[in-house]
Amino acid sequence: MHISYHGHSVVKIETQGKTILIDPFITGNGKTDLNAEDVQADYILLTHGHNDHVGDTVAIAKRTNAQVIAIAELATYLGWKGLNVHPMSIGGAYTFDFGKVKLTQAFHGSSYTEEESKQIVYTGMPAGLLLTIEGKTIYHAGDTALYSDMKLLSDYHPDVAFLPIGDNFTMGPEDAAIAASWINAKLVVPIHYDTFPVIKQDPHEFVQSLKGIEGKVLQPGEGLDL
Repeated sequence: MHISYHGHSVVKIETQGKTILIDPFITGNGKTDLNAEDVQADYILLTHGHNDHVGDTVAIAKRTNAQVIAIAELATYLGWKGLNVHPMSIGGAYTFDFGKVKLTQAFHGSSYTEEESKQIVYTGMPAGLLLTIEGKTIYHAGDTALYSDMKLLSDYHPDVAFLPIGDNFTMGPEDAAIAASWINAKLVVPIHYDTFPVIKQDPHEFVQSLKGIEGKVLQPGEGLDL
């Protein structure tokens, strides 16, 4: 299994001939190496409905016929746009042909902004993603604040955890370091930083702040094998 990072919160997982995209914010993302017009996907996983996470989901899913896995309200909204969706809710799990997806809590907002009509569409609760693939556990926190129940995630023994460090909208580096200590993943990768001036952070400084936990900064396009 190969897992790669592509700027902001975009993560791609390639496993057993399947490609999974998480939060494919590509168009308008100055930190990504991907092209929305040719990126491939069999599945798209969304943590919540904000535009910088839904991103190019509609265009990619229509072109590739990827199934979109998301919280129920967001899945319904995207289903109305003609996408093949699988709705879920926090605490629920489902086994797909690539592995198991479980939605965890995240403390944030979730809505999609329709720019032209100036409408904000409610898209349910935000979530984190706990994935079990090829016997490995991957945690993608999505956008979240620090919350004490993150301690429970250590029971799943994550092999890698993708944690936001941008501050302002999510955890900052200090809180993300606390989260990392609670989750106790074998490897922590920072995400959701530098895309906009308000979330400018030094990911290397964050990694160096981790106590007894391995951290790794992935540049857009870089990845790791599990």
